[in-house]
Amino acid sequence: MTLDLDFVRAQFPAFAEPSLQGRAFFENAGGSYTCKQVIDRLFRFYTQRKVQPYSDYEASRLGGEEMDEARMRMSALLGVDADELSFGPSTTQNTYVLAQAFAQMMQPGEAIIVTNQDHEANTGPWRRLADRGIEVREWQVDPGTGHLDPVVLENLLDEKVRLVCFPHCSNVVGEINPVTEITALAHAAGAFVCVDGVSYAPHGFPDVGHLGPDIYLFSAYKTYGPHQGLMVIRRALAELLPNQGHYFNAGSLYKRFTPAGPDHAQVAACAGMVDYVDALYDHHTNSGDTRLSPRGQVVHDLMRAREVEALTRVMDAVKDRNDLRVIGPTDPAIRAPTVALDLGRDPVAVAARLADHGIMAGGGDFYAVRALQAMGVNPDQGVLRLSFTHYTNDAEIDQLLTALDAVF
Repeated sequence: MTLDLDFVRAQFPAFAEPSLQGRAFFENAGGSYTCKQVIDRLFRFYTQRKVQPYSDYEASRLGGEEMDEARMRMSALLGVDADELSFGPSTTQNTYVLAQAFAQMMQPGEAIIVTNQDHEANTGPWRRLADRGIEVREWQVDPGTGHLDPVVLENLLDEKVRLVCFPHCSNVVGEINPVTEITALAHAAGAFVCVDGVSYAPHGFPDVGHLGPDIYLFSAYKTYGPHQGLMVIRRALAELLPNQGHYFNAGSLYKRFTPAGPDHAQVAACAGMVDYVDALYDHHTNSGDTRLSPRGQVVHDLMRAREVEALTRVMDAVKDRNDLRVIGPTDPAIRAPTVALDLGRDPVAVAARLADHGIMAGGGDFYAVRALQAMGVNPDQGVLRLSFTHYTNDAEIDQLLTALDAVF
């Protein structure tokens, strides 16, 4: 099967929006377009269900049911139990709450491992635990390639390590890290695992149950949805960590780590992301499988195949140039289509010139300051980042490559 891009793009109102015609979107790592299934659910909730949910009157009852539907269907798509999935205002906030929980559980002298490949949202809150006597060990990238070597991790692991935090892929390096292998190493040493999936999930929802980490986080606004942070915490860890919510919610796994009240409408609208996956699955296959996780993996593979095809063209155009440096691997099969380029000059100015050619892209550090510093890039200058996803078509890739030739 190959992805039907005409069908895919018909699911996104942005592609029919007059003000966006002629403009190709290459800043998807900062947030994707929203699919119509999410927009429709959000509109319905705000117009028909915008009352306090979970009461007996119809609007309230239906609102609560839609919120429950989102949790049940999203968790099934991710291969975990419904109460192992929590919704919060953002992944940054969810990570901060988790760090507070670990701070209460851990003892001074115990250790956590973080990387310098991460977005700051998944490293900063953990690093602050050093102020409480927790030892913070840094799993460092190869300065030439940005690669995280599992052998280096093995040398950092011992009986003091309680948690290993790393990204599924970096938002500038782009390399897809072997989550299952890394998780197995950490678990064998008696440590829990927290995976930042923000930069991976837009390229296909993962089967978290199969991958095996104890925590998996990502942001719905980067997976065609509303501005919510989704957080999987597997049961064994969720029951062990101290409750961070209201004391009377301590018995509910999905409420234990969301101290703030959820955005009811946006939680409910997250079911639209599953609607979108279902629409793609039903359009491309007649297998009749009703299980959400296998359906999601079929769609995941369709998305990745399309992205690898498009990324191959981009990499072929930039990997051998002597006026720039590609951050991370140049093999499209092992990375996400998030391409950071070290230009040796102001990337913001280059992005502005690309905008004159209808290319929407960005320049800067993208909160990956530590990764850029480790690879010899001045974070005050940063990189030009070209990021796309499965809905980017060949005409937009053509437009990008033509613009790059004109600007470089």
